[in-house]
Amino acid sequence: MINRLLNNYRFSIFLAVAFYSSLVIGFFLGEDLNAGAIGDWHGTNYPVIRDSAVDLKDTLLNYESYHHRHSPVYPIFLGQFLKLNLSYDFIRFIHLNISLSLVYVFYKCLALKFREVNKNILIILSLIIFLSPTFRSLAIWPDSRIIGVIFFTLSIFEFLKFQKNNSYSHVWKNLLYLIISSYISPNFSIFIIFFAYHYLKKLNFTKLIFIGFFCLIMASPAFYYLFILDINFLLAKTPGINENETIGLSFNFADKILIISSIIMFQLTPFLLNKKFIIELFEYSKKNILVIIPVFLLSVIFFDYSVSFTGGGVFFQISNLILNNNLIFYILALLSLFLLGYFSNKNLNNFLIFFVLICSNVQNSIYHKYYDPLIVILFFTIFNNFLNQDFFKKNINLFYLYCFYFVFISLRIIKNVVF
Repeated sequence: MINRLLNNYRFSIFLAVAFYSSLVIGFFLGEDLNAGAIGDWHGTNYPVIRDSAVDLKDTLLNYESYHHRHSPVYPIFLGQFLKLNLSYDFIRFIHLNISLSLVYVFYKCLALKFREVNKNILIILSLIIFLSPTFRSLAIWPDSRIIGVIFFTLSIFEFLKFQKNNSYSHVWKNLLYLIISSYISPNFSIFIIFFAYHYLKKLNFTKLIFIGFFCLIMASPAFYYLFILDINFLLAKTPGINENETIGLSFNFADKILIISSIIMFQLTPFLLNKKFIIELFEYSKKNILVIIPVFLLSVIFFDYSVSFTGGGVFFQISNLILNNNLIFYILALLSLFLLGYFSNKNLNNFLIFFVLICSNVQNSIYHKYYDPLIVILFFTIFNNFLNQDFFKKNINLFYLYCFYFVFISLRIIKNVVF
């Protein structure tokens, strides 16, 4: 039954229409699975859109006053629709439809990397984006994050093309899309470390010099805005869980290592039900316990993430909801460190991905939305492990992935309604 459905092109069309319809229904009902997208829209995004439509220069020069840690680029782009006398709801609907391109770009990456896999299976896999609570929330309530992910995924697409044919033109396109994604969502800029690692191995010195000069020129407007005009919105403190608390920068990497690794493990859960993987992870854990345990203990000692910061990921929140402490979280965080250690030990490429993900968050609040659906996209595109190849050997794995996301959405609904 499952095999017939997954290989039926009409079923994938039905699924796409059903998911899009659910998103439109969610739009009219004001759906917010993340329980923060509405507040971000009214508190930070909407004012920038409104004011930039009236006075673009003043909005840019006084951007810090909005206490907005996201780039002004995309809200200002939406503000141009306001000049056309379009309503805010219509602008939101335009944004929703722009957001759909993430599904298409993800599919293009899948089709490029897994050419031997049935295209219908890849279409159905790409549609999993519709079940991401973050995608749904930020598509319905406009936010820069999803648009940044779209351009970042485009940069991955060009990188995959480069890996296939080593064409120099794909390097330029990869970097251009990465730069655009960074202007929209600055945290993606640190992925230059990952791409540079690969280009340093394959390109000659002259080409690397041209690439470095190109990146410097393209980044100069951002440097001018942040450091010459001194409009450093990245340092802005935003409201916390109540009016007396603010969220700012934090370089406590103990918080980031434990929380982000636990979020990564949660997002990868449906791919880890693999006998070969479980055996290899167990063997790795036995051999490297004296390496992982000290890292874990040091992280616990310096860990000071507070519930009042909000966020923290599913495991952190569940631990504090059930026990009012971090015990469950610490146990699962330890397991996640073994997991990341295993993947990093297999391939330096994977280590760089984890390193960049951990370093990309410089604020003290760490939200799950920063890694959903990004982790799944990375897993099927630039992550190196047999798990993403084995995923397509059994169609039931796709069913398990969909089950995982329905459970994820259910947890979000329960949290929003009950707590």
